[in-house]
Amino acid sequence: MAPPALLFLLITWQVAVHGPLAQADERVGRAVAHPDQVSGGLADLGNIAVAVPVLAVVLAYAAWRARRDGTDRWWLPPVTAAALMAAVPALIVPLKELIARPGPPVMGPGTGFYPSGHTATAAVAYGAAALVLWPWLRTPYARRGVLAVSLALNLAVAYGLVRHGYHWPLDVLASWCLGAVVLSSLRLLLSRTSRRASSETPGSGTGPG
Repeated sequence: MAPPALLFLLITWQVAVHGPLAQADERVGRAVAHPDQVSGGLADLGNIAVAVPVLAVVLAYAAWRARRDGTDRWWLPPVTAAALMAAVPALIVPLKELIARPGPPVMGPGTGFYPSGHTATAAVAYGAAALVLWPWLRTPYARRGVLAVSLALNLAVAYGLVRHGYHWPLDVLASWCLGAVVLSSLRLLLSRTSRRASSETPGSGTGPG
């Protein structure tokens, strides 16, 4: 959790003072931006209207499976994931207003492009979906498949945002860092919940003598 947080602080400092890293970022962003329908469509995968419903379906399925199997506190993982998803705008919006970074040329004279809200939404939504599904994926192939889909969706959103000129590359990278911190917290909580549930399940040697 510490490396992504430290990297986010470094990027934020450079963007805030328009340091060498931010200047290089803008040169790269201008060089690679080329708006087209494909990049615009990929960027839309980070919309709240797309990513959050996907997460909601996964959380509903995980809650149903856990309740059906009699899992103790079956509601805790989906509720926690949903709460973290809801907290993303509360984290991103103040940072946008505080940093007030101008966007790429295609976006006009406005500010508030750092960090990327679409990237953060995609990272937390698709990442949390994979984490909540993880205990119910019984084979290595299924787990690798879900992980690959989550990574592919996030890479697609990042490519679309930068290629279409919606965001500078560092806007995206910073939101990945924030997403990594949020998902690390969720993973830690889910791990503790799983261990607690296992310890409360009577084993073969814990019955009456």
